[in-house]
Amino acid sequence: MPADLGPSKRLRYDKTMTQEAAELLRKALALTDTERAALAGSLIESLDPALEESAEAAWNQEIARRIEDLDGGRAKVVPWEEIRSWISDQLGHGR
Repeated sequence: MPADLGPSKRLRYDKTMTQEAAELLRKALALTDTERAALAGSLIESLDPALEESAEAAWNQEIARRIEDLDGGRAKVVPWEEIRSWISDQLGHGR
């Protein structure tokens, strides 16, 4: 494990965590950012798979609604060049 993980990556042991879980956490914190993100995602998904399914269904409905709005002319579209220019101006990088 790196010598200084910084405050956000330090081992957080509490009374609800077994020694085995604390050891797994210590090992997980030594992984790369990408590996930790994949591991965290898998652990979260394992807690309530039904929640993920309902969230995915809700997103699919929202996507379908937005496509209908675009196809029906009810959504305002802005060209990418205009958005990029606006973002650049907001960041003080005006061209």
